[in-house]
Amino acid sequence: MTSVLALALGAGMLPPAPPAAASDSDAPSVLVQTTRLQRGSLGRIVTVYGTVQADAAARAIIASPLAAVVGQLYVRSGEAVAAGAALVLLQPSPPTRAAYAQATSALQVASASVRRTQQLLDQHLATRQQLSDAQKAETDAHAALRALDAQGAGGPSTLRAPFRAIVTDVPARALSLVTDGTALIELVRSNGLVLSAGAAPDQAAAITSGEHAAVQPLGGAAAAFATRVLSRGSVVDAGSGLVPVQIALPPGALLPGQSARADITVGTVTGYIIPHQAVLVDDDGSPYVVQAVAGLARIVHVRVLDERGGQDAIDGPLDAGAPLVLSGNYQAQDGMRVRLAQPAAPADRAPGH
Repeated sequence: MTSVLALALGAGMLPPAPPAAASDSDAPSVLVQTTRLQRGSLGRIVTVYGTVQADAAARAIIASPLAAVVGQLYVRSGEAVAAGAALVLLQPSPPTRAAYAQATSALQVASASVRRTQQLLDQHLATRQQLSDAQKAETDAHAALRALDAQGAGGPSTLRAPFRAIVTDVPARALSLVTDGTALIELVRSNGLVLSAGAAPDQAAAITSGEHAAVQPLGGAAAAFATRVLSRGSVVDAGSGLVPVQIALPPGALLPGQSARADITVGTVTGYIIPHQAVLVDDDGSPYVVQAVAGLARIVHVRVLDERGGQDAIDGPLDAGAPLVLSGNYQAQDGMRVRLAQPAAPADRAPGH
């Protein structure tokens, strides 16, 4: 046996070397990008959807002041009108013209009676009581005629907008006969539009009047604008199952009937504010993040407090001084070595300079 081994050594055949110990460079690693972990606040938002409607206090109905014939309509539904703009032309109806003629005649008779009674009184043929009665009859006749004049019974009259407004409905029809009090034109003040929306009952309790809201029209690229909550109802609407919420709108911001969403800020949440991409979910559905601690990946299960605008507010047993992994976190395993990616070169400098 010794001779065989000596021959093997003499022929250059050596026994296999023992395996070398694995170096750190051979251990699994992952390339990552990180960001600093920092605390902050994130607004708590309740999102509601609704349509633009007129506030009840901003509505006005232009009604016929007397029995008349609609001579001409100057506006259409949806049209914006200035204060004092002509809305509708009314012609007195035949009975109204007859009533006006009778009132004019009654005033003439009452005035003649006053003159005649005064003459008789001067001749001591009438009493002062008779003159007083005649004067009262004349006053009553004046009042009746003035009332008819104010209604427009004396001839054609034009009804005008009492303020700057939007025409929401025109129930009147040209050449139709209308009675006293008939609705002719419905208006809403230009600054009286609101977003009438609804909130889920479990979210509505957090909404109060005066809170800030960001309103954005649906189906368009228009930017959101800031406004505030006018009111929040205290009962659930039977039709929608939602709690009514009214949100103020600036004049001209949206059109009646337009749909929009509103993000209402109902408070703030304090925690670690991180990009949404940093939050992952394990097989059990629990959210977690990855931190780089002393060159190794550390998986930390967290609680997501809120999410808004691509950012999450989280809380958990995090190392406040360790960076948070943004990219590469999907491949990272707990305890795996991490390699930090080189930051990109500035746009105005070539790589390597």
